[in-house]
Amino acid sequence: MISFILKGMKLGLIFCIAILPVVATAQQVGISVKSEWVYPNNSGKLAYKTLPGGDRIMDFSHAGYMGGGVKIPNPEIKITIAPIEGDNTKNIQQAIDQVSEMKLTRGFRGTVLLKAGVYNCEAPIMINASGVVLRGSGSDQNGTLINMTGKAHPCIVVRGNVVSKAAGKPVAFSDAYVPSGTYSFDLTNTAELKVGDTIRISRPVTTAWVKLMGMDTLVRDGKKQTWITGEITTDRIITRIDHKKVTVNIPLTDSYDPKYLGKQGTTVVKISSTGELSQVGIENLRMVSPDQTGTINESHHKAFTMSGLADGWARNIEVFNTVNSVSVTGRRITVDNLSIAHRLATTGAAKPADINGSGRQLLFNRCRITGDNMFFFGTGAKVTGPVVLLNCVFKGNGWIQPHQRWATGLLIDNCEVPDGGIDFMNRGAMGSGHGWSIGWAVAWNSKAKSFLNQQPPGAANWVIGGQGEKQKKAQPFNKDPFVAEGIYDAYGTPVTPGSLYLAQLAERLGPAALINIGY
Repeated sequence: MISFILKGMKLGLIFCIAILPVVATAQQVGISVKSEWVYPNNSGKLAYKTLPGGDRIMDFSHAGYMGGGVKIPNPEIKITIAPIEGDNTKNIQQAIDQVSEMKLTRGFRGTVLLKAGVYNCEAPIMINASGVVLRGSGSDQNGTLINMTGKAHPCIVVRGNVVSKAAGKPVAFSDAYVPSGTYSFDLTNTAELKVGDTIRISRPVTTAWVKLMGMDTLVRDGKKQTWITGEITTDRIITRIDHKKVTVNIPLTDSYDPKYLGKQGTTVVKISSTGELSQVGIENLRMVSPDQTGTINESHHKAFTMSGLADGWARNIEVFNTVNSVSVTGRRITVDNLSIAHRLATTGAAKPADINGSGRQLLFNRCRITGDNMFFFGTGAKVTGPVVLLNCVFKGNGWIQPHQRWATGLLIDNCEVPDGGIDFMNRGAMGSGHGWSIGWAVAWNSKAKSFLNQQPPGAANWVIGGQGEKQKKAQPFNKDPFVAEGIYDAYGTPVTPGSLYLAQLAERLGPAALINIGY
């Protein structure tokens, strides 16, 4: 095991070196090709081409800690502990619980510092309070190593218990069509709303929309499969009200066409929420599992999960041998400089997702994975983003592939998958009827062995400046017809700006925002 960990360190260094050309390419002066969909105009501002309904590539720069462009803080150390013989779970948990009882000061309670050494842990380390940071003394072989022992478990769990309730009466969209990428929409009534309100936008899943998407005929093994039911919701904060026009803080990641949304249509209601954590971080440590194989239906050690959290981070973390390693379902979260290495692959046709990014305003920056037979990154059902992968390198037989049941607002920016694929696809009857997995997604200046870019009805997916083999496929389990292709632009040639996310962030917040996140 120690030998593998040391080799992993060398591999991590190789990955870091591999990222440098990606960043350099993004800044090369000699790049002159422009995308027709997003490009600098004569005044140097970003200009956007729209589809006939007004849909456009969204501003993804709101992804990340505190809504993007904010430097991750270093809260004061309140407790320092060293490794002990045997199980360290209780010792670490007691320190976290002590800090969790301390007073919040400017959003933070403080940091628990783990000295360098090996911490054997038989159970998850839990963070259930706001303002708490768990910090190691480095992720290399001389730093802090949490060694997962005992029954399969996640190493670290950050979990809030969010409860939201309506604080008013729902009002309906009144536009003939609301395009993806817009900040504004009209309502039938704004009398009970004001600037600063948090609103929940609810889009019904109707028979008409499911039929439009071609998801009403999914069958597997002779059994009808159900794609989506209920509604798809996303939250926003009102920044302006002009009569019946409402402007929100983050652009919409999906379009809203009342022809397919039933009699009630899309509605907006003011909400209030309790139980959400904030200002929580894990950093500067290594998580190690024993070798794991078998199918994904078996129990496995995982690295960390973050849910019920707004404004958090995980950074400078190395992970070895976990399965379904990382799950982030909160909002305004940055995962920075994460490295995951696998010595063994799982078996079977069903594959694990090493990173599950199923939250909102998520930024995965400079992440690295090596391993086989996996989805390097995936999304779950009804994910409304935006979610950004920036300067990530994933090596091995695997894919970046949104997984199931309609996610929207994904950007793959300057990422490399040299041995695998980047797929925006209709997964058809796979799983239990995963169907269309993604809409309004963009791959920007990314490289892969292959790209599968398919076009959902009433939506779009883009591959811009991509380099790799184009694939055309039918729905899984079918030989034909091929699913319609998504939009390819400047294929085989990098475009300017080199990074869409960084260009959008700099335009919205200025160059200091890039420095704040390490660029």
